[in-house]
Amino acid sequence: MSNDQDAHFDSLLPPLRLDRRGFIATTVATGFSLAAGQAVAQTAIATDANGLVAGKISIPVQDGKMPAYRAAPQGKKDLPTVLVVSEIFGVHEYIQDVCRRLAHQGYLAIAPELFARQGDPSKYTDIPKLQAEIIGKVPDAQVTSDLDATAAWAASNGGNPDRLGIVGFCWGGRQVWLYAAHNPKLRAGAAWYGQLGGQPSELKPKSVLSQVNQLKAKVLGAYGGKDAGIPMTDVDKMRLELAEGPAAAKGSRIDVYPDAPHAFHADYRPSYRKAEAEQAWTRMLDWFKQNGL
Repeated sequence: MSNDQDAHFDSLLPPLRLDRRGFIATTVATGFSLAAGQAVAQTAIATDANGLVAGKISIPVQDGKMPAYRAAPQGKKDLPTVLVVSEIFGVHEYIQDVCRRLAHQGYLAIAPELFARQGDPSKYTDIPKLQAEIIGKVPDAQVTSDLDATAAWAASNGGNPDRLGIVGFCWGGRQVWLYAAHNPKLRAGAAWYGQLGGQPSELKPKSVLSQVNQLKAKVLGAYGGKDAGIPMTDVDKMRLELAEGPAAAKGSRIDVYPDAPHAFHADYRPSYRKAEAEQAWTRMLDWFKQNGL
């Protein structure tokens, strides 16, 4: 970043709290986030770590160390890397399990705790309070910088920097689109029901729809036709923008699952739809392979 960009980024960071690094969450969660509601045990997928190196790590970032969860095939190097971006609930058990699923497919999968400066999402029981006190205070510029740092850590710890991908869910789905507009080294992205429109603000200055012409990598979107939070009008607009956009954008696509609600991949929640989730997951893995990951 330029000096002016550095200064602007520094101005967006929250005041230092608890210690000199300013990080409130110093590790990733154990179990499921309380704010997500009671986990549905009979549908929650549990992926083992057999044959993997998996666990909590720390990633150096601009102002300290950020907690993260990493999973990768044991003893392997030069691995294709997938950054895993969480929902508003942070890097809890569901996101950690997604990392292990990807690792069993041959990927180095890393989920950074992108809310670490603002707080620990796993401790909240109320979604509106979580949104107000943590999620609404996270600048897009901070997320982009932290994802860059995560990619750099991966490149120095068994990952192939020329084979970089990203996947995100809900809040993280929006960040996938934005990161694909930022990083020219990204091969492909997978955005699960991420917000496309929205009014700009100081911390979120650009909508996904406004950034289509900046896309530098192909993105596969997975959206639910019965998602009450993402208007199908936005999805239709995004499809038109992708068709008329630059080369990378034209290769992108959005799949809509007509009967699926929001968070249909979240197997630990009542919103989970097994058939749609499995089909979209298979399509995502195929997408990554088709795009060099």
